[in-house]
Amino acid sequence: MLDPRTIEIVKATAPVVAQHAEAITRRFYTLMFEGNPEVKVFFNQSHQHSGGQQKALAGAICAYAANIDNLGALGPAVELIAQKHCSLGIKPEHYPIVGKHLLVAIKDVLGEAITDEIITAWANAYGLLADVLIKREAEIYAEQAAAVGGWTGYRPFIVDRKVRESSVVTSFYLTPADGGPLPAYKPGQYLTIKIDHPTTPTSPRNYSLSDKPGQGYYRISVKRETPVGAPAGLVSNYLHDQVNVGDELLVGPPCGEFTLDVEKQPADKPLVLLSGGIGITPILSMFKTLADHRTARPVYFIHAAINSETHALHEEVQAAAKALPNVRIHVCYSAPLEEDVTQKRCDSVGFVDGQLLDEHLPEGPADIYFCGPKPFMANLYRELKKRGVDEQSIRFEFFGPRQDITAAAGN
Repeated sequence: MLDPRTIEIVKATAPVVAQHAEAITRRFYTLMFEGNPEVKVFFNQSHQHSGGQQKALAGAICAYAANIDNLGALGPAVELIAQKHCSLGIKPEHYPIVGKHLLVAIKDVLGEAITDEIITAWANAYGLLADVLIKREAEIYAEQAAAVGGWTGYRPFIVDRKVRESSVVTSFYLTPADGGPLPAYKPGQYLTIKIDHPTTPTSPRNYSLSDKPGQGYYRISVKRETPVGAPAGLVSNYLHDQVNVGDELLVGPPCGEFTLDVEKQPADKPLVLLSGGIGITPILSMFKTLADHRTARPVYFIHAAINSETHALHEEVQAAAKALPNVRIHVCYSAPLEEDVTQKRCDSVGFVDGQLLDEHLPEGPADIYFCGPKPFMANLYRELKKRGVDEQSIRFEFFGPRQDITAAAGN
């Protein structure tokens, strides 16, 4: 635990650190990649290019400083970070590297305002957070290794099937190259795929598992991302264009805290599943698992897509829905084709906005899970908070800074 003086110093200096947090994190990444280039492989360079990674770290630093005397409040954030770290293979020896460069960055940006006593306090605070994360990550690694068929690090998998799901989405069915068993996973979790790109070094990428557990394979469904700025879209396009049936991929074990425990479903409280575009992947895993368990809980499934050409996995949703006695499905297209309207392939035209939510969400408390593009998720979060939905009832998956989603609602 931290001594009272350390807590006092960190809380007193937190506002000035927060004011310059993004400058500090930009300086931090520059220092770290120059001083320890071996860790660059862990970081998604498209997120570096967009500034998302810097913003995410800045938000984490501010949240930690604000709760330095109440670390219990950081439980969900710690779990999210620990799961992400384990998906990438972060180890205890990486933490001193981060700590060293972070403290130098704070000093570089804030200059003479940061005394030796202040730096020592922040070093102690970082050390405590590192210990918390290292402990939780050790537990996750141990759980992964102990599971039947489990592993840590990367395991070779063979692409058993490659299926085109829409004009922009392709599914990859993966089986272990060693023929061994597969560990179970929780619906909503993701895999980490590591590829050796032929021209541009890339960090590992996370892809949600898009099928229910227990199938004898792992399935990821990947959207082809159109590059906006290098190196965006490198891995998704490589998977679409270069990876074929019989090829080998290096795969990390299932990770992630955006999960649904179907064994502990309340009988009466409605469950709302909302997805936009490729965000259907973890939501579908949950939905198909619910169908497998024939849950009697009221389930509302709302999906948004551009049109039927881009709408992936719709038939699987419809098939799973037949096993659920209390389910409602609504499909919304933002730019439907003419035949989408004439053949009634969608239930509404437009976006998942406040009006649609008012018309299709259940009355009263509900558990709400959602995933999709950033604008879709930010708008949903804002609309849910406007309607008084409590934070404990809102769960979402976003591979980026959480504050990009919550900021629109003032969180």
